[in-house]
Amino acid sequence: EAMSHDHYRKLERMYGSARTNEYYRPTMLISEGRAEVVIELRPDFHHALDAVHGSVYFKALDDAAFFASNSLIDDVFLLTVTFNVYFTRPVAEGVITSVGNVVHRSRRLLIAESVLTDQEGRELARGSGTFMKSRVELTPEIGYALD
Repeated sequence: EAMSHDHYRKLERMYGSARTNEYYRPTMLISEGRAEVVIELRPDFHHALDAVHGSVYFKALDDAAFFASNSLIDDVFLLTVTFNVYFTRPVAEGVITSVGNVVHRSRRLLIAESVLTDQEGRELARGSGTFMKSRVELTPEIGYALD
C-alpha cells in the first residue's frame, strides 16, 4: 500500500511539472483507479461568447481519466488512444472539477470515464477514453519523483 501511495504522489508531481500546466494551473489528487482535477477559471479561458472554451473541458476530462488509468500502472506512461467528450452546459467563472474513474482494464487497454462539474455540482460535460501502455518508463527524468 505504501508503494501505491508513493506512486500516486509521483504521478501528481509529474502532472504538476508539465509545462502546459503552468498556464492552466490545475491541481490533481490521485487514488487507486481515480483522479480528480480542479481548475480555477479565468477570463483568458473564454471563447468569443464569453464562456470557457471546450479545450479546457477536454483537458480536465482527459487528465482525470488518464491519471485514473495510470494510477493502476506503475512502470510506464500511458497514451490516450481515443477520447470522447459530451458537452452539457456552459460555464464562465468559478472552479471546475473533473473526476475520472477506471471502468475497465484488460491486458492491453484501460477505459476510464470522467465527469466535469462546476462549483455548484452541476454537470458541465462528461467524457470517456481508452488508454494503452507506452514504452516510456516512469522515471525522475519525466518528473516521476517525490521531490
